[in-house]
Amino acid sequence: MKRFLRSYTPFIRLFIWVTILSSSYCLSADKQSRRIWTDADKAAAEDPDYLLQGEYVSEGVGVQAAALGKGTFYVSRFKGGLPGQGWDKSNPHVELINTEFLKKSINGMKRTERVSPTLGAKSPEGATILFDGKKTKHINGQIKDGLLMAGAQTTGNYGDFTLHLEFRLPYKPDSPLSSQDRGNSGIYLQNRYETQILDSFGLVYERDLVKVPLKSDPKQWCGCFYKFKAADIPMCFPPLRWQTYDIDFIAPKFDDEKKISDATITVKHNGVIIHDKVKLPKGTGAGGGRKEVPEGPIIFQGHGNPVTFKNVWILPR
Repeated sequence: MKRFLRSYTPFIRLFIWVTILSSSYCLSADKQSRRIWTDADKAAAEDPDYLLQGEYVSEGVGVQAAALGKGTFYVSRFKGGLPGQGWDKSNPHVELINTEFLKKSINGMKRTERVSPTLGAKSPEGATILFDGKKTKHINGQIKDGLLMAGAQTTGNYGDFTLHLEFRLPYKPDSPLSSQDRGNSGIYLQNRYETQILDSFGLVYERDLVKVPLKSDPKQWCGCFYKFKAADIPMCFPPLRWQTYDIDFIAPKFDDEKKISDATITVKHNGVIIHDKVKLPKGTGAGGGRKEVPEGPIIFQGHGNPVTFKNVWILPR
């Protein structure tokens, strides 16, 4: 038997490698075949699911319907109203349903397209314009159609500040809801503390309430301090809608080389406070391995997804 196995070992190894390569190719091909839209008009014209996904309200009820591709939807029904707009924070009723049942469930409800109250916020006196549709000396990055692409970085370093930015996520209905393939990006303050950007529309952060397979940790979803703390309330709008972050940041303080106070962050997502004066003992995500500093750059993380930004300004304190 041993002699038999030895004689076939090269063929066994070849079979294993072919299997691995075939699996890798299938996974790669599957990812490449996933549809993606960066323009709302084009998405509406080409995918009927895009026109149905979104937010709906009636008296005492708010509904979020996230498209999962091929006429299926992840539907969360919130008592009291939508998150940040009446929801009483009780457990939402969650369903996976098709187009026909979604239309029945929202019959009589009003479709709403919320707009962040800070969208288009003008920079105050003393602020530095990082990006307003044109390349500035304050930021390095690619600009396309008047928008800043993910993968940019400020040229200057900052300590305490208020930061305003507006971002837009791509529409990727074929990518699994809760996966990091749905428009992954993030804002790294001082290149250390990340506030995540991701299309997690329709999800709440409690694992037991999520009715699709978890493809990433809830602390990796939109609004969260990456892998450190979930947002207090899920304020993600549907993809291809402009969203806002307004961030107040107090940098860690040092006495010579010794840190004497932690970084403190308050974040408003689409006008609603989702983190209130949270202290971070170190960086988050990849930033956790970097030594903390009193000043650092702002990173608009690039992860291969066409996330775009506009109206970005910073007010040093």
